[in-house]
Amino acid sequence: MEKREEEIGVAQNQIKISSSNGSKFPLTFWEVTIALSVVSSFILGLLGVYLTLPASDYSFLKLPRSLEDLQLLRDHLEDYTSDYTVQVLVGYLVVYIFMQTFMIPGTVFMSLLAGALFGVVKGVALVVFAATAGASSCFFLSKVIGKPLAVCLWPDKLTFFQNQVAQRRGGLLNYMLFLRVTPTLPNTFINVASPIVDVPFYIFFTATFIGLIPAAYVTVRAGIALGELRSLGDLYDFQSIATLFLIGVVSITPTLMSKKS
Repeated sequence: MEKREEEIGVAQNQIKISSSNGSKFPLTFWEVTIALSVVSSFILGLLGVYLTLPASDYSFLKLPRSLEDLQLLRDHLEDYTSDYTVQVLVGYLVVYIFMQTFMIPGTVFMSLLAGALFGVVKGVALVVFAATAGASSCFFLSKVIGKPLAVCLWPDKLTFFQNQVAQRRGGLLNYMLFLRVTPTLPNTFINVASPIVDVPFYIFFTATFIGLIPAAYVTVRAGIALGELRSLGDLYDFQSIATLFLIGVVSITPTLMSKKS
């Protein structure tokens, strides 16, 4: 009888282990609940903006996936921007922060749209604020649920980033500034991986806020002449890329000098 009970227990354990190994979804129930709660808050924010706008046909409101979509959206929103400035601003910020938080591609189109609707100075301020807020939101969400996703999506890159952060603790702010200014690592990866490899939030925030300004300026300025763009490749010519790398090298020079000393 006891032997029979042992066999049943072993069989149950084997079933439990095999079902756990066969499961490919890396998040727990509570982690999914937190993510869905954040999504719901963004949806409610967008719904509040939508309900304050006048009755009209808003079929043009969608995330732009091409320059043609972006030009169509710009043409429709120009009229609303002057009459419903607050609603357009809030809607823009909610969408941008949502896209940054959940790693949705297309924020470059949103940056171009800021230049087309608000000009260079206001556009850069808006993009830097929204991008920093979205990156910070992604940082804290990743702190809760990001590790299994990062390990699943970028195992090698995560190991590399962790080693680099560990080696550069003394000049971590300069290193993070270098990563933000230059396209060495994708911004999406930096947002998700930073809390996992123990980058302090104040360093993450400072590097994000300052480091995104040069690229934001290039993109927003291009949005003013949106009709002249033929492809996204026109945004970054050799001079723009060289300038960004030069700024990145300047930002990391103090760390290199201190190591040499």
